[in-house]
Amino acid sequence: MIISPDEIKEYGDTTDKICIICVGDDPEKEERIITEDLGGHFIIGLKVDDWNADLSPWNAPPAFGEEPFGNGADELLGSLEKEIIPFIEEKYGHKVFLIAGYSLAGLFALYSVYNSSCFAGAVAVSPSVWFPGWPEYVSDKKPNAGFIYLSLGNREENTKNNAMSCVGRNIRQMHELLLGQGIDTCLEWNEGGHFRDIPGRIQRGIVKGLEMYDRM
Repeated sequence: MIISPDEIKEYGDTTDKICIICVGDDPEKEERIITEDLGGHFIIGLKVDDWNADLSPWNAPPAFGEEPFGNGADELLGSLEKEIIPFIEEKYGHKVFLIAGYSLAGLFALYSVYNSSCFAGAVAVSPSVWFPGWPEYVSDKKPNAGFIYLSLGNREENTKNNAMSCVGRNIRQMHELLLGQGIDTCLEWNEGGHFRDIPGRIQRGIVKGLEMYDRM
């Protein structure tokens, strides 16, 4: 997916040295709510057109329903590196970039810091680390980021969906792996299942991510 600059939404204080790229499917719903208490920070809302295709690192069978997962993450990441980030810096000057996302967008945020050096850190809120092949993918890699924030709902692993039931185990393993690599990381547990208080969880994740950046 190629993103053009006129497809992004800008929120908050564009003079802030940190620019948080928040990936999602509805910036008007999520990112505008986020900025209610983060107005002093510069947030870019990035809308993707095809959630399963644009955010997935590689092809995978459907986890629910009939729609499979594509392999558009590399193209989307390339668009961020070659189009969006240069546009933002040309318009506002040099920035420190963080990347944030929820669910499959949270997985994309993680994939981005493993495959790009553009981001100082990642905020991965309820990321889809159940994705087939993800634990194996990160097992011998180290992210190009100073910090990684992880979170999960405390009921998310209690699902009847076999594909997704490993999410709790996988995120714990990833957290331990990052700690062992010397990456500043935390794993926070939110109350409830996957769809509870999404904007609030993203907001709290960004606040924590900013705190982690400050101690870098």
